[in-house]
Amino acid sequence: MITRNPTDKLPQTQQLIQFARDALDIEAAAVLGLKDRVGASFAQAVVSMLDVQGRVVVMGMGKSGHIGRKIAATLASTGTPAMFVHPGEASHGDLGMIKPVDLVLAISNSGESQELTVILPMLKRLGVPLIAMTGGLQSTLARHADMVLDTGVAKEACPLNLAPTASTTAQLALGDALAVTLLDARGFRAEDFARSHPGGALGRKLLTHVSDVMRGEGAVPRVGPQAGFSELMREMSDKGLGATAIVDEDDRVLGIFTDGDLRRLLENGVDLRATTAAQVMHANPRTITQDALAVEAVELMELYRITSVLVLDAEGRLCGALNSNDLLRAKVI
Repeated sequence: MITRNPTDKLPQTQQLIQFARDALDIEAAAVLGLKDRVGASFAQAVVSMLDVQGRVVVMGMGKSGHIGRKIAATLASTGTPAMFVHPGEASHGDLGMIKPVDLVLAISNSGESQELTVILPMLKRLGVPLIAMTGGLQSTLARHADMVLDTGVAKEACPLNLAPTASTTAQLALGDALAVTLLDARGFRAEDFARSHPGGALGRKLLTHVSDVMRGEGAVPRVGPQAGFSELMREMSDKGLGATAIVDEDDRVLGIFTDGDLRRLLENGVDLRATTAAQVMHANPRTITQDALAVEAVELMELYRITSVLVLDAEGRLCGALNSNDLLRAKVI
């Protein structure tokens, strides 16, 4: 506990730092102490969650309830249908949310939370499997549970050993362990995670395809290989891409001419008036297919230090184009 002389206005800086470090040591020890207790009961709990036909219903009071809400949210976002039901509200009608096809994960450090213990007989009557996450292995909750996950801690980080600190950290860590174990067992992929987070940055990266953000047919600058330089520049200016594709009669890409190519030609003193597109183009440019992820286009541009890329359809014909500004507007980068 931090102590200070009554004449001091504040504790010494080093005392504050050491107290915080001690609290972190206690919580780290609480989490590491779980490793040796992850065994058959944990595996049985995972199998039961995998087999459940309904949802994993997470319940908990007070600080355990806050942890329970986070665990339910993590489960739901990683492929395990889950929801949180407040035990106090369950006694006043919300118990109807729980169906016989569900499974209940009840969290209580003591295992004696009154709001939980009072509904245990009703849960048994429903026939739902009950997993207890508790430090009270001889508690009412543990005795009623089909599976018990031991989250007991030697002491709380609170100097009074009263405020739930290390115990809630242990609950949260074990809940994360359940979620990621279930995720792996289900074969849950990054694409599946993105579908649960379509509004986030990861969702945009994993769900946005080139076809979603590219400039379509009419907006793609293109000329034939025999086009004069004036026609080449007019097409580039009209479409505003900063580049022009050079294509054959079948719309297959032969090359590209960019703003950068123009600058280099001018620096070298080339007489552009008599040139054709085929003479000034950069042959075999970098391209991408329309069904590729937009983030792949970003990686392509970064790798080759280019700002525009041409898009091909399944037959290898030019069907679109995009530049870094298009990707920025789509918030892919």
